[in-house]
Formats: sequence, C-alpha cells, structure tokens
Amino acid sequence: MPHLLIVDDEPDIRELIRDIAQQHGFTVSQAGNIKEARIQIQRQQPNVVFMDMQLPDGNGIELWEKLAIPDARVVFITGYSSVDSVIQALRCGAVDYLRKPLRLQRLKAILSELKLLYAQGPDRDTSHAFARMVGQSEPMLQLRRHIERVAPTRATVLLIGESGTGKELAAEAVHLASVRHKKPFMPVNCGAISPNLIESELFGHEKGSFTGADRQHKGFFERAHGGTLFLDEITEMPMELQVRLLRVLETGTFMRVGTREELVTDVRIIAATNRNPEEAVAKGILREDLYHRLSVFPLQLPPLRERHGDISLLAHHFLDQFNAEHETSKKFSPAALKAMEAYRWPGNIRELRNFVYRSFILADDVLDGEFSPPEREGAAVGGSAGLATEISLPVGVPLADANKQLILATLKQCGGVKKTAAEMLGISLKTLYNRLEEYGAADDDTHEH
Repeated sequence: MPHLLIVDDEPDIRELIRDIAQQHGFTVSQAGNIKEARIQIQRQQPNVVFMDMQLPDGNGIELWEKLAIPDARVVFITGYSSVDSVIQALRCGAVDYLRKPLRLQRLKAILSELKLLYAQGPDRDTSHAFARMVGQSEPMLQLRRHIERVAPTRATVLLIGESGTGKELAAEAVHLASVRHKKPFMPVNCGAISPNLIESELFGHEKGSFTGADRQHKGFFERAHGGTLFLDEITEMPMELQVRLLRVLETGTFMRVGTREELVTDVRIIAATNRNPEEAVAKGILREDLYHRLSVFPLQLPPLRERHGDISLLAHHFLDQFNAEHETSKKFSPAALKAMEAYRWPGNIRELRNFVYRSFILADDVLDGEFSPPEREGAAVGGSAGLATEISLPVGVPLADANKQLILATLKQCGGVKKTAAEMLGISLKTLYNRLEEYGAADDDTHEH
C-alpha cells in the first residue's frame, strides 16, 4: 500500500487530502512544517508527498530538492495563481500541482494516477511508446529521455519543431509512456478546422444551438476524457478559443456550445507549433498567458538535417514498409543513399518518406535516382544537381512577387500536393488556398492530398 506524506501548515487542507487519499488506498502521515516533515520521513519514507510551496519555516520546493527521496513523487500545493510558480514546480520534477482552494475532482484524479504509477513501479517498460520514433542520433535519444521524464506527470507539453519533424509521433509517445496509455489519444489539427466549427469540435454543442445542429455533439474534450488531447498548430486557433482553452487548463471544466452547464474533463493537453512561439506571442496570434501555461515542459524536435545517421535509417525503414506492403524486395543504390545523406530535407521526415515512396514506385529493383526529368525537378535524387529546385530573384523584386514565385515553385516541387507544399512553406493549408486564389491558380490541375 503506497504511503503519502502531506506537508501543509493548514490542518483543514491536510485532513481533506488525508480523507480522500485513504479512500484511494493510501496510508497517510502529516506535517505542518519542514521540521515535522523531516521527522515523518525518518519514521516512514513516503512514496508520494503533497507539499505546500510556502511553509512557515521555509520553501517547499527547496526542501523537496534537498530531500531527494528515491522513487518518490511530489505534488506541490500553492495558494498563489502565479504561472511562474506552477512552471517552477513542474520543472523540478513534480507530478502535478494543486491550487487552493482545492478542487475535489482534480485531487481525486491526481490520486488515481499516482496509485496507478505506484502499481506499475519505477521500472515500468516504456520502450513500446517509441516504436514509431525511428532514429538513433543523439538529438533523438535526448528527445526520448525528455519524453520519459515528462510522460508520468500531468504537465502540459509544448512541442516545437519544423513541419514534418514528427510532432504527432512525439505527442503519441508521451501519451503511450504515461498512465493514460489505455485511454484515448486524440489529435486535432487546429489549422485544418474551420474557425466557425472549431469551438463546436473542441467543446461540443447541444441540439438546436445553431443552424444545422440537429443533434447533441460531444467534442474532443469530452471524447478524450481520461486520455490525451494533442492540439497541433496551436497558433492557428482563434484568439477567443484560446481564452476558453486557458480556462479549461486552469479549471478542468468546460461548457458545450448552447448551454451554461459546466462539464468536468480529465484531459492532458499536448500542443504543437511549427512557429517560434515567442514570435507568435509578439505578433499577437498566441496569447502570452496561454503560451506560458502550455510551455510548462517545452520539447524541441530536431530537424532531419541535424539527425546525423538517421536519414539512411529512416529511408530503409520506409522502404521496408513499402516492400512489405507490395511484397517486393527493392533496394537503394549506394549513390541514392549518398545523395539522400547530402540533402538538407527542408520538409524533414515527411519529405523523405514522400521521396522514398515516389522513388519506390518508379524503380524496378534498385532505387538509384535515375528518374524522369519532372521527377528530378521535384524532390528526387538526381546526381550532383541535388534534390531541390532553386529559383532566382532579382534584387529589388516586390516582396509580394517573390512570395508568389516561391509558393508556386514549391507547389510545383511537391507535385501539386497542396498539403505538402503548405507544410514545406510553414503556412496553414487555408493560407495556401487563399494565396493561390489571389494568384488565379486555385483551379489549376493540382492534387488535394
């Protein structure tokens, strides 16, 4: 049976936590200050500590760092609403935090997760969580170490990285390595949902709440209850929705569109962006308070060009998949592998996979880069000319004209696949459509997918 130590100078808080913890199968001891806490730890080493951040005789975070209790987990309690104090608590290894006055629903959810963590033990095998994250380079190994550290906590995670670096796979790995791994993992691309529908998609709606709402609809927050919600392209979320998201993060409650009834949700949020989030805040497209709340544990995903040794590994991984799917045994030529290693892959893993797939389709037995001229103009391996088309712009060309040439050239390089072009350009699909409409190219013979 796991043992819980409560360190708080308010007897009512200690007794409330004690009663709920005992209902969840914990044995409990209490301390009102640091001196008493040290005495209790000498008597029985705790598996879990609920620690007030401000105690009569010192700082709770400093005490926790000095104690260094092996395999024990800590939840900090604070009477202050400072985002900085919350981030400080979570970054020093806390599983979670509680704000006063305590919310019973949140307290119970934290205790339930801690009980599961205790049952699984400190040595739970999480290798399965990284099965789809191919790579042995040092940046990838470091990323996995960080994911293993943050996964058991309830901390929000902000994934930052270029398009195509595998942010959804990283988010899924966080989910699979957590105690929520048996509950839903729901990815939501905030840039792919119409601004008119995103509120309903996230929070749900009641029948008759707007034209076309002919039935009750449960949103992502309701359907992901107990699991993880991955919000990709968070900077594409409308500002008014960012306010509502912040409220959900702070209170754990939300309301469906068309009702004033509050619903409780137990969802872990992982967000992602391919922008510099601080620049997004400066430009006014990401709320500063939401950014700080999401970036409790930021993770930077390395671009493929910095993952030395992983390009060949990933290329063979994709080729093995295509061979298995089509019952073939095609191989790369040494020249193709060398060209792939030399290329910088601005579209990252997604571009590499698309290239291998196109090469696989065109090759008979060996993927050697000897393809048709249109393929060489795109992203194929093609001798010393490299993989990417270049455009030349005279000095002084209007910025709008330069953007137009770049967008159209990128779309051509991607074989007309607008989604891939948008990702390579670092813009949303909606923005790309708008630009093409301005250029009179929206109805060109290009592919949607």
